[in-house]
Amino acid sequence: MSDDSRRNRHAAASKQVEVEPCPAEGEPLAAIVAACQSGDHTAFRQLYDGCCQKVFRLVVRMVGMEDAADVTQQVFLQAFRSLGQFHGQSRFETWLYRLTVNESLQHLRRKRRWKHQPLDWEPSTASHHEEKTERKELLERALAQIDPELRAIFLLREVDDLSYHDIAEALQIPAGTVGSRLNRARRELQKQLSQLGLEW
Repeated sequence: MSDDSRRNRHAAASKQVEVEPCPAEGEPLAAIVAACQSGDHTAFRQLYDGCCQKVFRLVVRMVGMEDAADVTQQVFLQAFRSLGQFHGQSRFETWLYRLTVNESLQHLRRKRRWKHQPLDWEPSTASHHEEKTERKELLERALAQIDPELRAIFLLREVDDLSYHDIAEALQIPAGTVGSRLNRARRELQKQLSQLGLEW
């Protein structure tokens, strides 16, 4: 057998044993979810790796950094236990957002933490100007003061850029309610910002 033939056969064999990329690397999420539902343990890891960052960031903004890791872990435990109930009637991301918001609200109800929680919007860097950092901190403080359910709608729309339809599915509320609650969240946030001396 020639060297070229050996190399070609080796390349083909390598492709057969390649690990599927996680959703963040381009693998269709639906295929990974289906693999999880079939009991593929590798797919569970891919699903977690592909979705954990978005879930964690939303949880941080909902409950604060201190408890975010624990709540995020609970979200994925609940997701993996409930995957058999996901039938693809909505996008998986929407279904996962629903679990994330529900777990976050349940956590807040248990802990009764209605006071300020630091919210980690984006990793800060040394290059950020002092004024921008101060505005970010004021925005975090204001957002932490509004009702958690309104906060969830605001974050899903303004930060995660979900459509009204997806937000309605994620929070299991009528689509028409999303707009009214979002407007209320914006008014509440603006009120809090004004009290902190920041125009929005």
